Amino acid sequence: MCNYLTGTFHVVPISAVGQQRQCWRNGGRQNCQRTDPVFNMMEADMHNLAPSVGAVNALRSAISYGMASGPTEPLGACTTKVATTFRVVEPRNEVKGEAARITFYMADRYNIRLSEKQQQVLMAWDRAYPVSAWELERDRRISYAMGHHNPFVTGERKWVPGYRPQGAGQTATTRAVPARQSEAPARQVQVAARQDGPVFGNKRSGVYHLPHGCPSYSQVSTHNRVQFSTEQEALAAGFRKAGNCS
Repeated sequence: MCNYLTGTFHVVPISAVGQQRQCWRNGGRQNCQRTDPVFNMMEADMHNLAPSVGAVNALRSAISYGMASGPTEPLGACTTKVATTFRVVEPRNEVKGEAARITFYMADRYNIRLSEKQQQVLMAWDRAYPVSAWELERDRRISYAMGHHNPFVTGERKWVPGYRPQGAGQTATTRAVPARQSEAPARQVQVAARQDGPVFGNKRSGVYHLPHGCPSYSQVSTHNRVQFSTEQEALAAGFRKAGNCS
């Protein structure tokens, strides 16, 4: 196994997908974080986050998935392969299917282009390594927070040659609310009238905090902070109100 987890990483590298957006070409990641609500949704999408091994994550960078051949980086007991000649990353067998289905999800939701070679490898992994019980449980937990499932895990969709992404994340203006929350009285989801300061969104968690009534407002780190002028702007960017706000 790959031990010594040090945090989380984007299964589909955010720099690789960001480069396909105009905001990245006009100023890189920071510009996207300031100006592109869809990019912020992509960056905070929990379906695309997984525990990381620091050394592997650093070596992986924005390299695409594929079948590694020739020399690879020494990673000790970790069976993930990072090819040094032809730059591809081959994850360990236990997560190949999961990595494929997460990549399909991101490509489908945000209209991310995948090369034909990438698609062929990922479709092969999807077939060879079917959805596990843990993958279904992971999807269930994330869907509760995000408001939607990964349809390539639940079986609602299947990536096939010529598949056309639906781009649901390109047009969504608000995050779907989990069923248990949507049944709450209307007064709990109304936009607050009082603000008196900027609204802070947390791109890691996908929630926003108001300057009044939200205990974690001052605790949002500058690294994860996305600032909005109004609560309506935060909602339009796909963020939802923090659960500990009064």
